[in-house]
Amino acid sequence: MTSFDRPTTDPEASAPADHPVGAPAVTAPPVPGAGPDAAGRQVTEAALFEAFGGLRGLVETVLPGLLFVAIFTVDKDLHVSAIAALAVSLVLCVVRLVRRDTVKHAFSGVFGVAFGVVFAMMTGNAKDFYLPGMLYTLGLALAYIVTTLAGVPLIGLILGPVFKENLSWRTRNPGRKKAYAKASWAWGLILLGKCLILFPLYWWADTTQLGWVLVALKIPPFLLAVYLTWVFLVKAPAPIDVFAEMEAQEKAEEALRERLATPGPPVADRPQEGPRHRR
Repeated sequence: MTSFDRPTTDPEASAPADHPVGAPAVTAPPVPGAGPDAAGRQVTEAALFEAFGGLRGLVETVLPGLLFVAIFTVDKDLHVSAIAALAVSLVLCVVRLVRRDTVKHAFSGVFGVAFGVVFAMMTGNAKDFYLPGMLYTLGLALAYIVTTLAGVPLIGLILGPVFKENLSWRTRNPGRKKAYAKASWAWGLILLGKCLILFPLYWWADTTQLGWVLVALKIPPFLLAVYLTWVFLVKAPAPIDVFAEMEAQEKAEEALRERLATPGPPVADRPQEGPRHRR
């Protein structure tokens, strides 16, 4: 086991530096109206919001494809539609950079749109603008399913660092591992169902039909998967904060070194008595 998921069984190593070993644990006072369930919901909601980008992430995901299909529906011009979609993706990314927000969702949107634009320009087929994203969705669905079958659910690898538990759920928190497995199955099956709708349309429908269906399927499956993930994780055991454990262990080790380096009180010098002689 690594330092990220090993158990801390040594009481001296896990106790804070200013907390005597064997003394009662000091806990924070409860927040009025916020029990363990409420606190767990808040932590889970905040982590999911951070991991999946929230409302702005949804907008950045949907807007480029929506603009592409809207313009192509009107004038059937591949170049104008592709350039408009790429331009709005770049604008959204620049806005995040200016506001110093997290740019991972915007960058992923730019790269996805750029791949679609390049592919469609190379083939001359407007439907190919959507093909890279569809292949990515299929690959992601298979990744969720395969990693779950392998015992390392992908959603746990994604959310573990967000919850500050890293991979501790694999060996130290079996209830949480089970919840991650359920959530990964949900993501994999939902995305696979989405692919079963889109790929036949890619072959049989025209560009505008495929585009509007794809836009319509952007948000609902995503929200369903996020909701099911929230349901599974709220009912799961709380995450183990491995960073707090390592910090507490480092403080305890530092305190132990300081105690060992501090010399003991000097012993008072006193004359030694020699052997007594009987007269």
